[in-house]
Amino acid sequence: MRLRRSSGVLLHPTSLPGPFGIGDLGPEAGRFVDWLAEAGQSVWQVLPLGPTGYGDSPYAPFSSFAGNILLLSPETLRRDELLRDEELEAARDTRGGPVDYGRVIPAKERLARLAAERLLSSGRFASELDAFRLANAGWLDDYCLFTVIKRERDVAAAAAGVDDSSWNAYWPRTLARREPEAIAAFRAGHGRELSLIEAEQFLFRRQWDELRERAAGRGLSIVGDLPIFVAPDSADAWAHPELFRLDASGRPIEVAGVPPDYFSRDGQLWGNPLYDWERHEATGFSWWIARVEAALSLYDMVRVDHFRGLAACWAVPAGRKTARRGEWKAAPGAALLSALRARLGDELPILAEDLGLITPDVVALRDSFGLPGMRILQFGFDARESGRGLDPDNPFLPHTYVPGCVAYTGTHDNDTLAGWLASASQAERAFVSGYLGYDPPDPVRALVREAMKSAAGLAVFPMQDLLGLGSEARMNRPGATGGNWAWRLESLPGPDLADELRAMTRLYSRLPAPTAPCA
Repeated sequence: MRLRRSSGVLLHPTSLPGPFGIGDLGPEAGRFVDWLAEAGQSVWQVLPLGPTGYGDSPYAPFSSFAGNILLLSPETLRRDELLRDEELEAARDTRGGPVDYGRVIPAKERLARLAAERLLSSGRFASELDAFRLANAGWLDDYCLFTVIKRERDVAAAAAGVDDSSWNAYWPRTLARREPEAIAAFRAGHGRELSLIEAEQFLFRRQWDELRERAAGRGLSIVGDLPIFVAPDSADAWAHPELFRLDASGRPIEVAGVPPDYFSRDGQLWGNPLYDWERHEATGFSWWIARVEAALSLYDMVRVDHFRGLAACWAVPAGRKTARRGEWKAAPGAALLSALRARLGDELPILAEDLGLITPDVVALRDSFGLPGMRILQFGFDARESGRGLDPDNPFLPHTYVPGCVAYTGTHDNDTLAGWLASASQAERAFVSGYLGYDPPDPVRALVREAMKSAAGLAVFPMQDLLGLGSEARMNRPGATGGNWAWRLESLPGPDLADELRAMTRLYSRLPAPTAPCA
């Protein structure tokens, strides 16, 4: 994919300000789109939008296709006459600060349920809802079934003092194995509940489409994120167990992770089930094609997280406590990408997250399909993160960037630039000054400028770095068991930052192409 010289901002919708304890797809999101346009930006990048599970991570959703109803805007639901003023007032959370998921989840789920009930009872948007059901039939019914069964089993597990209520551990065998008679009986007894989940998903999609249309009208493209693996407790694994390396009870035979490295002597044990690639190949990668098409119905471009897993992935036998003992297992990435190219066209709108242990086969796979990779500026100056020390040939230093890559000052998994600089060694700070050629009064802004002026086709900046925020604004600390995915803006940035960013974007030839005048 050929990248036009441009720039953008990384900010997940949950991090937007707003009066309901979590950012959403409503008025503040619209104003943020307008701010990006005024700042001369071309791209808004978000994290996965799926329904989050344990740990609130968007990278472990309950479905690869569904939307997160926590992002529903109560104000937009009120505009559409699906909520009442007093219901919004009762749900307001004006404390500010990070997302308190323990408070937000029940409050937002209650509002979503009220809106869905009124949608079905009133018949509003009936034709749109029918069209949504038809367009998403390939996943919607399975997701609704999974969600309703899971809610019932979660309640039963809590009452019984059972910790693991996942589908392959605590569901009745007949439902876990999707025996037709059991599924039919459950569906017959839960018709209203299933319809409500459908309605909630329709409302999510309606709000997202409205926001995306506003972004397109301001000349903005949206970059989304596709986790390469699925969660073990997900509608994906339950509905299609044959596509994953699962045993007869639905438990993973092998799980994903990464081997020991400079950062972790035990490696990282993610626990995701691995794909049965032979089955995927036998179906012409139909599930993957549907998954990518669904993503591209939400976004203009998709970043494939852990792209190296399409060349080979680290397979750890299930039950191991660490990722030390595993093996690399090849994946048919070229065959999959060829199938996607045959369906979507030669120019695949895919960005490759090519970080971590990258071997020549990963580079060859990325380059043979013309997929832009990622360069993280912070890694160029962080002697530990790069694993190379302070090396002027480090490929993460801006002078090495090429037009076919995407430059980031940092990612959602890293500390902010200001946070990293505050903890950087004296040698690392000296390396920054030596690289810049002077000792900048504002090193964060100086490093943002280095990424902006680089040869990278697209430069993307976490909002935290544009605001110069410290470690308190970090989005995720990999390996931490709590406190992640909660950072929020107190308010949207103002016109001064928009003007500064636009001036920098113009100076380094990253402004959007002018719109042709109307005839």
